[in-house]
Parts: sequence; structure tokens; C-alpha cells
Amino acid sequence: MIHLSTFSIVACDIKSQTWGVAVASKFPAAGAVVPWARANSGAIATQSLANTSFGPQGLSLMTGGLSAEETLARLLADDEERATRQIGIVDSRGASATFTGKACLEWAGGLNAPGYAIQGNILAGAEVVRQMEHAFVETKGELPERLFASLFAGDQAGGDRRGRQSAALYVVKPKGGYGGFNDRWMDYRVDDHINPVPRLGELLELHRLYFGKSPSSERISLNDGKAVKDIQKIMKKLGYYTLNNGKYDDSTREALRRFIDNENFEERANPDEGWIDGPVFDYLLKKFK
Repeated sequence: MIHLSTFSIVACDIKSQTWGVAVASKFPAAGAVVPWARANSGAIATQSLANTSFGPQGLSLMTGGLSAEETLARLLADDEERATRQIGIVDSRGASATFTGKACLEWAGGLNAPGYAIQGNILAGAEVVRQMEHAFVETKGELPERLFASLFAGDQAGGDRRGRQSAALYVVKPKGGYGGFNDRWMDYRVDDHINPVPRLGELLELHRLYFGKSPSSERISLNDGKAVKDIQKIMKKLGYYTLNNGKYDDSTREALRRFIDNENFEERANPDEGWIDGPVFDYLLKKFK
């Protein structure tokens, strides 16, 4: 069986009740194998000669109250191929554990501290995991941004010494999924790409664009002549509108409603009140210039 040469970070933010995994590999669709997470239970990365049963089993053990270390011990106890495994775990309280079997291919190893576990195999060297740790600790912001910063740092430090192919980011929080029906807050994968980690970063930016919210101070008023002319120009180009008079009139309002709905930005603009969030306005100008 092929070894899943991989570098990953498993981490949590107890204050915001988020748990997640970021992973990259010279292997297709690493995101379909490595990351596992459940809100209020923990997160797991299973790699190298990955035992994918470690994901659901480990989450069930932590849901039942076992710590990261206890869960790791239980998973490895009955595994005859434990020497080929590599695992990172964080539990519901932020405790962590990492394991690298003796048969994992060099360079292989990991490190952990409260709130995170970082590990990799077939890496360019130990500097990969050290840079990942530094980036995670020093980066400000929410857990997804910190996970990505760590993964990007590992990639820049050499990452998988065989090359690049896939990357993934999986983050959970209670009712974090679409409509609040599950805990899958972010689940983005780049399964086969020449430069997957930067592409994953672009998907993270898109998530913030579509699902984020701006303070009212960042809203662009369409009562301003230049802003409304810019939007009218775009809508005319795309066939939503025929004029370009610089006035936010009824025809502009209805055209904007159709345009915004089609672009899936209903949560980030209000045609009735005549405003659009600044980041979305900038994105639309760039996309349809």
C-alpha cells in the first residue's frame, strides 16, 4: 500500500469552540483520507500508511470522555501495523497528542503542545514542522486562518519532499454548517493541483467573501455616483441593465437584486437600502472588469 506522505496540523480554539485539520501531500485527495473532526469532541489526522478507522473510532472515544493521549493509546493498542502509522489528535479540552511509527519514511516526526499537534512524513526535514508551529502560534485570527497559515509555512519550508499535489482544510464548530444543521463549518479540498496550498488559500478567501459579514462602516453606498455607475456598467455588460445614468433608481435596484441573487451575495448587499459590502463590491469590480 502507498504511504500517504503528508504534513498536517490538528488544532482547536476552545474559546470559539472550533476544531480542525489542515493537510497537504504529494498524493491525490489527501482531504478524503486524513482529516476527521467533530464539534465538542476533537479532531484527528491519520496519515502515513493511514488507518482511516482511526478517524471515527477516535472521535467516538473522545466523545465518550477519553483524552487525546488515552485515545491515541487505545487506537494503537490493537493495531499490528502501528509502526507504519502517523497520527495527530486534539480533544474537546484542547489537550493534544502526536505519534510517528518507527516504520514511517524519513523525514518523519511531529510535535505538540496544548491546542495543537503537528506531524509529517517524507518531508524535506524537521524545519517543516518547526515552521508550521511558529506560524500557527504567531498568526492572529480565527482557527481556519491560523491552520492555513501553518500549512502554508510548512509548504514554503519544503513540505513533502516528493512535491505537491493536494491540500485540504476541515473545520467544525457547533451548528457551524450551512443553515446550522450540522457542525461542518469549513470543508475545502484541492484534490489535484500543481500548487494546491495557495489554491486552498484562495478557497478560504472565497468562503469569507460569501459567508462573512462586514461592519456597517465598510458598506458601499450606491447613492454615490461613482459606485452606482461602476455597478451599472457591470450589470449592463452582463445583460441585467441597459442604462448607465449614475442614479440609483427603481430599474437599477431591480437589476441589482437579480445580479446579486445570481452571484449568491444576498447576505452581503441590500438593494432596498442601496448598499453593498465593501469586499464584495471590490470582488465584483475585479471579476467583471
